[in-house]
Amino acid sequence: MNQYMAELRDKKYQQNRLLFRNNIKRVGEMMAFELSKTLEYKSKTVTTPLGTLDIPLPKDEIVVATVLRAGLPFHEGFLQVFDKAENAFVSAYRMYTNREHTEVGIHTEYMASPSVKGKTLIIADPMLATGGSMAAAIEALVKTGKPKQIHVACVIATPEGIDMVKQTLPENAVVWCAAIDPGMNEHKYIVPGFGDAGDLCYGEKL
Repeated sequence: MNQYMAELRDKKYQQNRLLFRNNIKRVGEMMAFELSKTLEYKSKTVTTPLGTLDIPLPKDEIVVATVLRAGLPFHEGFLQVFDKAENAFVSAYRMYTNREHTEVGIHTEYMASPSVKGKTLIIADPMLATGGSMAAAIEALVKTGKPKQIHVACVIATPEGIDMVKQTLPENAVVWCAAIDPGMNEHKYIVPGFGDAGDLCYGEKL
């Protein structure tokens, strides 16, 4: 994972959007594998051409959610592991609320989600900076039902972002991070971070 993280952070590697997206996806795959170790399992009898055997399979019904648009490749990485999961999408984005671009507000405009009642909910978003977008996504998703378990997954987080989502999450929730960086600059970007994940994946926006 450190190899992928080094390339994600390197401004020379960042010029290749395909490589950047693939590395985000790879981090998602590795994180999903580690997360799979925390699930509950039960044995299922499988019939082969030569006999039968019992294989432990996850009991949990899983919903993998992401925050548009930066979360899409990270989400895809989780789906490579949890390929039978249901999916949810939340449009939550930051808007600066002052001329100096030092204060941020979060807007949620769109959500498509199954009920998460009684299910394991994984919310995958690469950057956990202020925590505002993630908190908004959590609040929107749990309106569809109370999940059995919530996992928040991110590539890079800040202590402030983690503290923010802890106020929204139930006590048994788990936050997964590939790295926790020291903080943010005056424009609320993670430092050293790697910049704007959405722009690096898909190009700059207006």
